[in-house]
Amino acid sequence: MSLLRRIEQEKGDNTQEGKLISKETKKDDPYADIKPIIHKRIIERIDTSLLNNTAEEKRVNAQITDIVEEILKEKEIHISRTDKLNLVNYIIDESIGFGPISKFLMDETVSEVMVNGPKKVYVEKAGRLQLTEAGFEDNNHVMRIIEKIVAPLGRRIDESSPMVDARLPDGSRVNAVIPPLALDGPTITIRKFAKKPLDIGKLVEYGTLTTEMAIFIEACIKARLNIVVSGGTGSGKTTTLNVLSSFIPDDERIVTIEDAAELQLRQEHVVRLESRPANIEGKGAIHIRDLVKNALRMRPDRIVIGEVRGGEALDMLQAMNTGHDGSLTTGHANSPRDMLARLETMVLMAGMELPVRAIREQISAAIDIIVQQSRMKDGSRKITHITEVQGIEKDIITLQDIFIYQQSGIDDKGRIAGSYKSSGIRPKFFEKLQNTRVYLPNNLFD
Repeated sequence: MSLLRRIEQEKGDNTQEGKLISKETKKDDPYADIKPIIHKRIIERIDTSLLNNTAEEKRVNAQITDIVEEILKEKEIHISRTDKLNLVNYIIDESIGFGPISKFLMDETVSEVMVNGPKKVYVEKAGRLQLTEAGFEDNNHVMRIIEKIVAPLGRRIDESSPMVDARLPDGSRVNAVIPPLALDGPTITIRKFAKKPLDIGKLVEYGTLTTEMAIFIEACIKARLNIVVSGGTGSGKTTTLNVLSSFIPDDERIVTIEDAAELQLRQEHVVRLESRPANIEGKGAIHIRDLVKNALRMRPDRIVIGEVRGGEALDMLQAMNTGHDGSLTTGHANSPRDMLARLETMVLMAGMELPVRAIREQISAAIDIIVQQSRMKDGSRKITHITEVQGIEKDIITLQDIFIYQQSGIDDKGRIAGSYKSSGIRPKFFEKLQNTRVYLPNNLFD
């Protein structure tokens, strides 16, 4: 039950409301007694449907401020302007925000928010984890925020279903786990959704890749090569996939398929599909594989799959091999070779008893490029390999690195030092690039 709904059901005088606050909370929070009174008056004065309406945010904030000042005057409580502002912000965050973590969700320098129980809130800034001073009142407070996130999406979280994936209104991805699975209290992990998608220029500026690599990748997209972005958790695969998709021409029909919608394609002709978990009765689930099969009936020029994790890999490879060139996806792996092994395993998860040779032939025929991305020890993200899938020889898929990143050490500030290098070898599909009128500088592979 959300905080506002709980307060809405509470009846009685101010003394009864005060009983809801523990002695310990009163000692830590001098305004613990009046907060429930403020919340109750908000319910009485403000239409609750407006509390999650971003278009009405300014008006609701002004109304909440008036209510706080009104109650402070009634109770003859005199506090400083700073304390009043903090109290108002707290009430606003609880009413229309997400409590103590609201400020981090508004902070564009924060890329991830992690709640490890009520008293440990971490954020990631510039690739580094930091413990913040923010905290929740108790486990119930964390639970109220989790319920506030998942309720509008029709999801539920309780002891029978103690894990949930969801997303915030801005698209940020949320994962929540509660007791008994989470031993130290409810946990929340939020991967923030960039309000302004990065472009290839920003990735070059950040050192994720070089200008030469960017030119090459753009040419591969325009020549309709099939590309897999590989990397570990938090390596920036989805960001890179967003950037790669920006090179797809505007006159093509794109179908995107995701578990949780994160892609931010800028083209006009985009159809976005999202999987759906089972309902309370365990029915109605729509999996990625179902969406991949359906996408083939939607006349796509390109299929972009947010991430392949299971049997949908087989359907994706078949799509790539049957005329849907230029498809893009990501996968979890630590190297290009490891990505191929993972794809083999995922194809077997489809339940088809295919010989390994047949699977590898499918993979080598379908995938042209593997872009390997890594999160370095200093928190930076780098594309460490751009590797061509050349074919298959004696049951082994042959790979050829085109660009690689070589680490040379660590500088005085603890940052990774290294350089990008070309292997000096032109890819086998170089003629295909030329045949599609995609031209590259002659010295690109020097």
